[in-house]
Amino acid sequence: MEAQGKSSEDDDGGGRGLLHSWRGYSYSVVPERLLLPRPVLQVALGAQHGVLLVEGGQVYTFGELPWKQTQASQPTKPTPENALSGQRVVAVAAGSFHSGAVTEDGSVHMWGDNAAGQCGLSGLSCVPNPTPVALLEPGGAQSVPVLELACGEKHSLALSAQREVWAWGSGCQLGLKAAVFPVWKPQKVEQLAGRWVLQVACGASHSLALVRCVGPDGIQRPPVDKCNQCNQLLYTMTDKEDHVIISDGHYCPMGVEAREDPPPTQTLKASPSEPILPSHSSFTSTPAAPTPDPTPDPEDSQKGGTTTAAHPPSDPDPPPSPKAAASTSSSKSSPYPGEKEVKEYLRKLSDASQTEAKMANGGLHALQAPSSGRGQSALNSLVASCALAVGERVASTYEALSLKRMMNFYLPSSRLEALGGVADGGAERVRREESVQAKKSSSTGDIHEEEAEGLRRRLSLPGLLSQVSPRLLRKMGRSRTRAFALTPMGGGVPEDQEVFPTLQTEVWSWGHGEQGELGHGDNLDRLQPFCIKSLNKKEVIRVSAGAHHSIALTAQSQVYSWGSNLSGQLGHMDTPSTVPRLAKLSEGIRVWDASAGERHTLLLADGDCIQPIIYYSGQQVKEAEGEEKVEEDEEEEDERPGGYTQQPVLLPFCMNLGFVSSVVAGGRRCVALSDRNVMGFISSLHELASAERKFYCKLCDIKSQVLRPLLELESLSSALGPAATELLQTLAGRFSLLSHLTGQHGASLTANLRRGRDVSSLLMLEHASIFLDVYNDYCSTVGNFFVMGGFHALTKPSLDIFGKSPELLQRLSECSEENTVTADLLVALFYLPTQHLHEYGRLLLKLATCFEVSSGDYHKLQDSCSKFEALTLQLKRKRKEAEYTFHFWKSFPGKMTDSLRKPSRRLIYESSNKSLTMQNAGRFSVNWFILFNDSLVHAQFSTHHIFALATLWVEPAPEDNSGLHGLKVVTPEETLTLLASSSAEKTKWLRAINQAVDQALSGAGQDAGGSASKSDPPISRTASYTFYKDGRLKDATYEGRWLAGKPHGRGILKWPDGRIYTGSFKSGLEDGFGEFACPNKALNQGDLYQGYWKEGKMHGLGTYRYASGEVYDGSFQDGMRQGHGMLRSGKHNTSSPSVFIGQWLQDKKTGYGVFDDITKGEKYMGMWQDHQRQGTGVVVTQFGLYYEGAFKDNKMMGTGILLSEDDTTYEGEFSDDWTLSGKGVLTMPNGDYLEGSFSGEWGSGLKVTGSYFKPNLFDAEKDRNRAVKLGRMSVRAEEKWQAVFEECWSELGCEAPGEGEHLKAWENIAVALTSRRQQIQDSPEILSRSHSKTLEGLEVIPQHEGPITIERYHSIRLYLLKACDTPLHPLGRLLETLVAVYRMTYVGVGANRRLLPQAVNEIKSYLCRIFQIVRFLFPDLPEEGGLIPEPAENLPDGNQETSADTRTESPKPGRVVSSSALLLPVLLPRLYPPLFTLYALEKEKEDDMYWECVLRLNKQPDLALLAFLGVQQKFWPVSIPNSLPAPGEKQPVASSTKDACFASAVETLQQISTTFTPSDKLQVIQLTFEEITQEVQFLLKQDFLWSMDDLFPVFLYVVLRARIRNLGSEVSLIEDLMDPCVQHGEHGIMFTTLKACYYQIQHEKIT
Repeated sequence: MEAQGKSSEDDDGGGRGLLHSWRGYSYSVVPERLLLPRPVLQVALGAQHGVLLVEGGQVYTFGELPWKQTQASQPTKPTPENALSGQRVVAVAAGSFHSGAVTEDGSVHMWGDNAAGQCGLSGLSCVPNPTPVALLEPGGAQSVPVLELACGEKHSLALSAQREVWAWGSGCQLGLKAAVFPVWKPQKVEQLAGRWVLQVACGASHSLALVRCVGPDGIQRPPVDKCNQCNQLLYTMTDKEDHVIISDGHYCPMGVEAREDPPPTQTLKASPSEPILPSHSSFTSTPAAPTPDPTPDPEDSQKGGTTTAAHPPSDPDPPPSPKAAASTSSSKSSPYPGEKEVKEYLRKLSDASQTEAKMANGGLHALQAPSSGRGQSALNSLVASCALAVGERVASTYEALSLKRMMNFYLPSSRLEALGGVADGGAERVRREESVQAKKSSSTGDIHEEEAEGLRRRLSLPGLLSQVSPRLLRKMGRSRTRAFALTPMGGGVPEDQEVFPTLQTEVWSWGHGEQGELGHGDNLDRLQPFCIKSLNKKEVIRVSAGAHHSIALTAQSQVYSWGSNLSGQLGHMDTPSTVPRLAKLSEGIRVWDASAGERHTLLLADGDCIQPIIYYSGQQVKEAEGEEKVEEDEEEEDERPGGYTQQPVLLPFCMNLGFVSSVVAGGRRCVALSDRNVMGFISSLHELASAERKFYCKLCDIKSQVLRPLLELESLSSALGPAATELLQTLAGRFSLLSHLTGQHGASLTANLRRGRDVSSLLMLEHASIFLDVYNDYCSTVGNFFVMGGFHALTKPSLDIFGKSPELLQRLSECSEENTVTADLLVALFYLPTQHLHEYGRLLLKLATCFEVSSGDYHKLQDSCSKFEALTLQLKRKRKEAEYTFHFWKSFPGKMTDSLRKPSRRLIYESSNKSLTMQNAGRFSVNWFILFNDSLVHAQFSTHHIFALATLWVEPAPEDNSGLHGLKVVTPEETLTLLASSSAEKTKWLRAINQAVDQALSGAGQDAGGSASKSDPPISRTASYTFYKDGRLKDATYEGRWLAGKPHGRGILKWPDGRIYTGSFKSGLEDGFGEFACPNKALNQGDLYQGYWKEGKMHGLGTYRYASGEVYDGSFQDGMRQGHGMLRSGKHNTSSPSVFIGQWLQDKKTGYGVFDDITKGEKYMGMWQDHQRQGTGVVVTQFGLYYEGAFKDNKMMGTGILLSEDDTTYEGEFSDDWTLSGKGVLTMPNGDYLEGSFSGEWGSGLKVTGSYFKPNLFDAEKDRNRAVKLGRMSVRAEEKWQAVFEECWSELGCEAPGEGEHLKAWENIAVALTSRRQQIQDSPEILSRSHSKTLEGLEVIPQHEGPITIERYHSIRLYLLKACDTPLHPLGRLLETLVAVYRMTYVGVGANRRLLPQAVNEIKSYLCRIFQIVRFLFPDLPEEGGLIPEPAENLPDGNQETSADTRTESPKPGRVVSSSALLLPVLLPRLYPPLFTLYALEKEKEDDMYWECVLRLNKQPDLALLAFLGVQQKFWPVSIPNSLPAPGEKQPVASSTKDACFASAVETLQQISTTFTPSDKLQVIQLTFEEITQEVQFLLKQDFLWSMDDLFPVFLYVVLRARIRNLGSEVSLIEDLMDPCVQHGEHGIMFTTLKACYYQIQHEKIT
């Protein structure tokens, strides 16, 4: 129908699309050729006319065209329809007296007779020229695009692009629920809405539609849930006692056309005494009447004693005619059936249930016929049997369906029916179906049939499940045959529904049915489409409708026909013809195109040769000239007087027509479209399609005649055993898959022949991989079954089925030898499909030769051909391997076979001929080596060991003079030396093992033919292995990279107890970065380590989270905490009760460390040994207590100093924490002191024996200074954090500070940067953009040798800034750690003013130690205080000596190198907050005095303050009156003005608080002085030199107005950390001035 396609470029138009026409079938008929300017693509025939579509999209009509007014009475030759000249038409259709065309854009044009509205145009009785007709959705303005048209006598159907059917015209054949005819406007056929319609066909007064089955494998649009006409739900749900039924069996009452006035519907009411028929039978036997809702009233059905899942059939046939119905009940008044009917009903029920059971479930269950007990009343037995039969039926159907659901999920064709009797064209089966269908036309109908079908149809809706109670399922124990689902185990064809034509189809019919043309088994009309049940599962791929008969063509090339058979047009003479039956064709005739005319049918089939043959069945047409008709035909049996065929007759002239691509019948005429065989292309296409159809029929035969009987055998699993049974089921599934794919491909090739006949639409080119995968899987499955001895185990079951001489097997397996064993026949049979691949290759090659070698098509074909050929060879080799392996297992000792024999395991080589033995084996030992495709087995007397190939390395042992041919085999836990019997054997084994290893690694089945030439498998590989020997790794499983038998690279190691290591390995041990998790059952939590490893132990930096909640972050060595680290303990790490940061040695705190006990509010900074405080240390508490002194055994013990917040001081002996014991001195804040021996705890009453002193006033200062000399007993700054610096040195490759190669250090820096950077790249979110820029800057190693100039000095400074900016650089890491430890020490409780000197010294020691590292990296950098000479500027060449002189005299000798200048800018900004806090605490009192004074003095206006401070009048910025200020001048200062004088200098000085380093702060002070000078110069309009007396008051004014809050802290910080070389220069003097101002302000008295 969809006639699209262009002729391939390689053909001239002359050889394509030739048209021949004839009538009848006698020998005298000679087809007449109609000549047209271009190849014909499609023909449609009406009663007296025809429509042709030619290439290019033009349309011609011929014959009698009464609607053309101009026309004479005689028939015309083909003439173009000019009204369509601008359009490109893609499909045409012809009704009896009207025509239609579809254009490229999907619009419809109609012309011809329009008396019944069949042209869709109102108001015209006939339409002379093609006129557009729009299909409009209700309320839509956009026309629905159409794919194809079909035209009948008085109606037209269109198939839209959405795959919905639209109809217009007159009669019930429209399928519309119209009250008035004709229907002028196209309307949608609601009954088919939501289904995927594949094709439509029109008879004179009936319609057919081919619909894709809805199901898991069908595409389903969102369902329409209400009927458009009667507005009832299309899906109903009935809740029974223990299950729910969901039905889509809506039957629209508006669609029922009653012929006579029907009697009223009778609902069977139950009388208590008499049981009755289950209520659904009342529906089937009720006369036709508009039933408002098909669902029985639940109450009624319970009154009616319904015990089953009975329900109205889902697509009910319309109720039989009233006459038939009337005969069911003996009298209209009695609602109960009479005894005769009951017996009749019972008989039908029993035999129908048996045949139907076989049919519907494909032999899944044969139900026993319910026997009626003699003693019971007929009625009782009826009810009993009904309940039993229906119950059992529902259960069995349900079981079959649930199995089928699962299968269908994978594979459309695995429906059991598809495997069942679809292919056996045996007469018995057809007879069975016919008997059932015939009974359908009898009055009662068949409850079982309907019921099962109803269930099946209901279940086919996606997502709707009908649950049947387990109670019913238990009854299934009685079934005699085994229920086997042919389930494909491993998923289905990767089937793209739109690519492969579907085989899951249903045929729906509606319209007039007087002649049985609807196929429902009766002669009733149908107003709505109904599914022809008996064609379900028949894989119909095409339908055609004649005037009063219908034809369906299946994928297995069979023809079903039904309807009027007055002229033998059905191709068989069976009755009744109201149900589809097979046309009678001789064996081996495969029909692939069919068309039905008024009283005849044309069939296009494959014959013995490639050229297609045509069969005719139907009426002989008398020629107009009155020629005598030939009486006898060899093909015919006998002719009836009327002159028609009894079965299809071969048309003798068809061989002269060339290669026929389609046949069309219409009116009384026949037409064939054919092509000449140009370049052999057409014949090759025909051959390919024919071969595929033949192959599919063969597969279906095997499925129905061999596979199914085997699977249904009850004794099967006992004969095979569970494993082989499962393999056989898998094999059956794979076979189904292959068969289904073949069927779909055959249908696609057939469609291609009918339409385009070109290469581009060959699916096996685009989708070759689907074919290759299916064949590959299938062959593997056959091999697996074979290897496990499956085919030989099938010998006995086969005898039961096929008898002693299996001719059937012999015929199907194409085995020519006589007396072949059954097992071998089965092997040959199941390997048969793989030979079809070679056929594909051959035919593709044949097609390729029709093209130019340079063309794309040629390459495509050639490519696919080589793919299929390659797979053919591979599958042959696979078969050989399977045979070799099978014979090996037969000879192998039995005990080991059981454990070693696996379905997918294939034998490659074995050493039973002593070709390989162990070195140094004992005289009597047996060593047998067997190489499989997945392992190497070493078998001894009773034991064997299996070495997996993925973790097996083999190399030739070095040849020595002893002449031994050795092989060294390495596995993760063994190394074997094997000896070969000769060098040839050695080479053979070496190559075999290497090849097997290579295949095992690359994935089985990918082996190429010439793999022998391949190099050895990689020594480094990815594999999984479980260790079995005792030791650390016993039973652990490793998955990851390997190198020569050892884990090496990334991997995961899992122990059975739950320990897991993930990370890097080196030579079998954890090495590099890794993560280790270890479960702790007691705490129900796990330990987790993330960090570096070395030789199987934690080594380097890492984080260890303990199950107890503690977290250690720091260095490890040999699996223990060693080096610098931080331990946070406590349940919540956010507020952890204690934190230790410091040095560790062999898992213990040893060395300097800071311990913050948050619960006690104490912080200890000092020495440790073995987890205990030991040595000197300092403790501060949150209450301001300060202790420094000796510790022993974790207690304050020995000499120490204790200060409280108010400066009360004790200096002396301690025995425990805060406990005084022994001699000491206690000094009060006012200087009084006690001397003697003390005992007791501080703060809870001290016992004192000693003297009290009140020093005279003169000694006070001296004594107090002596008393509070802090820091003597604390740890010296340079002894702190040694581990941190040692780690940095070792990272640079030095054993001890400063000892090592500085070039090596630079290499180590580069390595550290790249390795850490790679690690971070795995998680890029860590890396900010600026950070990665910094890293790029560090990739360049700066010049680190040669004399240092100022430029080099600056570049070093910039490098250090960058290096310290990223923790990936060793210096950056060092700095980050130092900042962490510094903050850890001096934040929180550590913010104690008495710690200030220690904090400052600590920074100075950092500077000193980092500077040592910098000088190691840049060896030419001068030491602290050294000079870098300034470059001499622009000196002429001659004056070398003078330049030397000037340099010595010059006042600026150059740049002094100092650690503070180089490193403070990097270090101080990070440490500033804790440090400045300490300064602020220390200077609190002084700063408060200063601030009070600042606030007081700032209340005064400018002039008053200047006067008060004694600034000389000439510096007062007072303007000359009566003149406007010049641009640079200040506004005149009135006496009340504030903050106007020296404003810019004040602003500059305020910036001192925003800078960090002393040098930056000094720079600010200098700028302030410059601002003051500028302003004064502007006032005096002359240069000016300050004297200190003049300058100091002005500067004092600026300092006061700047209002800097913590000026004392700023001053102290500058003083402490100032670069020593600056102290005596200009900066030094300026700083002294600032300091003087600070003291001046503190002591300023306002007078």
